[in-house]
Amino acid sequence: MLSFSSLSSGPVGVFDSGYGGLTILAKIRELMPHNDYIYLGDNARTPYGTRSFEVVYEFTLQAVRKLFELGCPLVILACNTASAKALRSIQQNDLPYLDPTRRVLGVIRPTVESIGALTATRHVGVLATPGTILSESYPLEIHKLFPDVQVTGMPCPMWVPLVENNEFASEGADYFVRKYIDGLLSQDPEIDTLILGCTHYPLLLDKIRRFTPSHIRLVAQGEYVARSLKDYLSRHTEMNSRCTRNGHCEFLTTESVSKFRESASVFLHEQIQVRSITLE
Repeated sequence: MLSFSSLSSGPVGVFDSGYGGLTILAKIRELMPHNDYIYLGDNARTPYGTRSFEVVYEFTLQAVRKLFELGCPLVILACNTASAKALRSIQQNDLPYLDPTRRVLGVIRPTVESIGALTATRHVGVLATPGTILSESYPLEIHKLFPDVQVTGMPCPMWVPLVENNEFASEGADYFVRKYIDGLLSQDPEIDTLILGCTHYPLLLDKIRRFTPSHIRLVAQGEYVARSLKDYLSRHTEMNSRCTRNGHCEFLTTESVSKFRESASVFLHEQIQVRSITLE
């Protein structure tokens, strides 16, 4: 039995455990400004990166169900940890029962699909949260498409706290940015392409560029996810027709509204409508 009404129309849902998914949402809205969007941040329970697979799956499923209840025919997991630890289970095990006409997509596959054309040495690095690195989602997905590419990952546990505490532009951040980049390149000096495998990392992009050799290409996810979503909707016209277009964007948080507005201002430069909700 389906829990939701099939073939409903509504906004595109964008979910993240915290605020980093706002960098994905911003790029999607740039490319498709007429669509409606709901952004849901599970800010009261962030970060997900250090949590178990089981907990991340449970929390992510709660968020997907909430966005379905709010009418979203399509949900983007704008969170690498959720994409790594929960996406496949939700797609295979839960969607058939929740509503097989709806879709849940992640951010890892669109990023990976771009890699083959970007690397000349076939040596790729991944900078991400400990949870994403531990899941090995990037090397697994890359090897499915490009078996000849060698992938080396480096967990960066301090980068998300630097961003969320608005310290990403400080001199104190320099040490931790350089430390992880140097550590990765010492493992594989042949890397010529670096995936920023966390949605918070675009805010550190200036510092990452400064401490990365100029010949190395940096891959931030937002533009690739946005382009992939636009392409997906152009190929799936039945889903595209269910996405409403009034240019409206609503923000939901499991934290307080004032806390969300304050923290989101690091990522957004506009007045936003925010509602506080609970997930269960």
